Formats: sequence, C-alpha cells, structure tokens
Amino acid sequence: MSLMSFASESLKNLFRKPVTTKYPFEPAVYPERSRGHIEITIDDCIGCGMCVRSCPLGALKVDKIKGLWAINRFDCIACGYCVEKCPKKCLFMKPGYQTPDEKKMEESFVKSPEQLEKEAKQREEAAAKAAAAKKAAAAKKAEEAAKAAKAEEGKS
Repeated sequence: MSLMSFASESLKNLFRKPVTTKYPFEPAVYPERSRGHIEITIDDCIGCGMCVRSCPLGALKVDKIKGLWAINRFDCIACGYCVEKCPKKCLFMKPGYQTPDEKKMEESFVKSPEQLEKEAKQREEAAAKAAAAKKAAAAKKAEEAAKAAKAEEGKS
C-alpha cells in the first residue's frame, strides 16, 4: 500500500509548480517581521549611547568624539532593543541574514569628516556658552555679596 501512495505523490509532483525557490536567480523574500540584522545611518547618530546601554550582551560600542559606532556581529542576537531605544531612529533592522565569516570581528562605522567637523564646532559653541553662563553667574553672585556687605556696613 505504501508503494501506491508514493506513486500518487510523485505523479502529483510532476504536474505541480516546484515548491523550492529559485534563489540565485530571484532575490529571497523574507517574512514581514523577520529580524535580520542591525544597520545604522551613521551621520544621523548623535552618539548618546542609549543603544549601548540597552544591549543585553554588550555587542555595541560608541565613541562620540571620534564619531565611531561598532557592532560585534557574533555577539549580537538581533533582539532589537537598541533599535527601540535609539532617540534619533538611525538604527534599523535590515531584513535578511548577515554574511557568515570564519573569524570573529567587529564591524565599525565612522561618520564623515564634514559631520565630525560640524559636531566639533557645535561642542565648542556649547562650551563657550556654558563658560559665559558660569562667568555671568559668578559675577552675579559677587555683585550680590557686595550688596550684602554694603548693607551690613550701613547697619553698623
């Protein structure tokens, strides 16, 4: 009896479309909610480190001054916590699988020199504003102390 069921299945398969995909000739289609792997648009990254703090395995590294963002692909489990926590939404999950490699390595992304220069100018301006505000606060405090000392002299 099992020979007859096999024969009927093989005859059906002769006249049906193939079940397998034509992968090399057609791109693979991934399901809608497949995780894939993490990618970044590095010039949009502000280097806040929220992704690093939310990564349960510590697979990410961020250096704000150098404009560097690095991921260890072998340690990453593609949980997506870093994508959820990113305030600028520069991280995203790319559907598909990462290419396999024989050695464990980090993949690094560096901001463009123009972007690094622009951010350095912004940091300098912010530091100058902070110094000016600190100086103004110190001057105001000194002025209030002088007024208080003058009031004390007037009472005596």
